[in-house]
Amino acid sequence: MSPYDEFSRVGEAAVREAGLYLRANLGRAAEASYKGEVDLVTPFDLGAQEIVVGRLSAAFPGHGFLAEEGLERPGSSDCRWIIDPLDGTTNYAHAFPVFSVSAALECAGRTVLGWVFDPMRDEMFRAEAGRGARLNGVPVRVSATAELGRSLLATGFPYDLRARADNNLGHWGRFILRAQAVRRCGSAAIDLAYVACGRFDGFWEIRLKPWDMAAGALLVAEAGGRVSRLDGGAFGLDAPGVVATNGLLHAAMLEVLALDAGPGGAHG
Repeated sequence: MSPYDEFSRVGEAAVREAGLYLRANLGRAAEASYKGEVDLVTPFDLGAQEIVVGRLSAAFPGHGFLAEEGLERPGSSDCRWIIDPLDGTTNYAHAFPVFSVSAALECAGRTVLGWVFDPMRDEMFRAEAGRGARLNGVPVRVSATAELGRSLLATGFPYDLRARADNNLGHWGRFILRAQAVRRCGSAAIDLAYVACGRFDGFWEIRLKPWDMAAGALLVAEAGGRVSRLDGGAFGLDAPGVVATNGLLHAAMLEVLALDAGPGGAHG
């Protein structure tokens, strides 16, 4: 038994329900609005958030919430849910079927539960602090790739890349010449989940938000990987960037990131 069993049961059900809602509505015409020059929000982001927050707040009225679509609500307990109701909004708005629902539970400042659900592949990634990471109930581990030249890496780009010099393009250019390949899927939560299960060997990204990283970082750590800031410092949800690897490649990736003395990405 785990002290988080009830939180886990309700949390996973809420994440799954939101994901199935998104899958059912993929490709439906809906007008998207912009939070920035290219940062989209659709009615389905908001609908998925209402599902997750509604289910969780009904079950745990004393819990706090931090969610992407403008929700920051303190609770009366030391537990807080950190939610990205639709990670991959641009993909979703174009009916490109790579997106996820991500949620994590933080208690007393420590992330204790996390889920990343890919409804198009019916893949539920789940992690619990100290109890490992699983994919559809089966334990997963990070990869055993030890050479950067044989690695498959992943990254993403900030929404304001057109307006700022620290836009990750410099990092991308250096890694694409050193890794076997680099992928850009459009969902940081999926990227982190794929590091956890060994599909990717490493991931880095700049200027992420807590809801982008909370569940995925726990997945990687519980799957035997390593998560840090871009400069190698201790990771926290307030970090402006993240490096997540199988552990074997971490030093090599940090070395490449440290080469950035100009435009391309800010360390943090």
